[in-house]
Amino acid sequence: MNRESAAYEDAIKRAASIIEYADTLLITAGAGMGVDSGLPDFRGDQGFWRAYPALKGYSFVDMANPRWFESDPHRAWGFYGHRLNLYRATIPHQGFSLLKNWSDAKQSNSFIFTSNVDGQFQRAGFNPNQVWECHGSIHHLQGFTYQGKIVSAEGIELNIDEEQVRLVGDLPQHPEIQGPVRPNILMFGDGTWNDQRCEQQEQRFDDWLDRVQEQRIAVIEMGAGTALPSVRRFGENIVMRLNSALLIRINLREPQFDRFSSEQGVSIGLGALEALTHINEHMNS
Repeated sequence: MNRESAAYEDAIKRAASIIEYADTLLITAGAGMGVDSGLPDFRGDQGFWRAYPALKGYSFVDMANPRWFESDPHRAWGFYGHRLNLYRATIPHQGFSLLKNWSDAKQSNSFIFTSNVDGQFQRAGFNPNQVWECHGSIHHLQGFTYQGKIVSAEGIELNIDEEQVRLVGDLPQHPEIQGPVRPNILMFGDGTWNDQRCEQQEQRFDDWLDRVQEQRIAVIEMGAGTALPSVRRFGENIVMRLNSALLIRINLREPQFDRFSSEQGVSIGLGALEALTHINEHMNS
């Protein structure tokens, strides 16, 4: 599809109009949001193996499983420790700044809902109390049960053999947690994820939505696919529930609307940074 076509231009202009007209923003983001920051795309086994050649034969679902912390904790922390180091070193792309600027210009504070565990929205300057991370955060630690404290991973330094995807040296510990620690992330087949922090974020979102539900809400969704549709469904449900909400779906591979008509929003088949940049060019024009 020609990105310079009239259809793309119309979609970009409509998205800009929706954002300008809105009183507040609900920003939702899946894994595709981080690609423009240089983060790896784990889409499909081939994408996962390009990022982690030593794990060929395993899928992302295989590795993102809490059983590794029991059976081979140095491999588990090799996988998650590499990601923690990567996310700490990654600078959020310019699209985050555009979203922050649009949010700051609104009469009501915005809110973010994301399945990403990378903490990029907080690093881009968004208020942590306005972020709901539905799958947890790699920047926080918990014990091996769903109870107990959740603590910051700040100060935890991990030496990772990136070729072998293994932790070098001692397993990480935290003085406020007895026994071994793991990331406070919802993994596949995970019966021990401590969701207390996530529940607090959800409550803050519910309080926010109660305050703004009569206002004009622009739901800006980026990089949320259908394979794990939690983010995609979340924004759709808000739009279907509230007459005051419109959806802007930005997705390079799956921009289509699945559950309602284009009258309730607009879809843009571009990556997050490119789409946000073009929308910004049409703001106030």
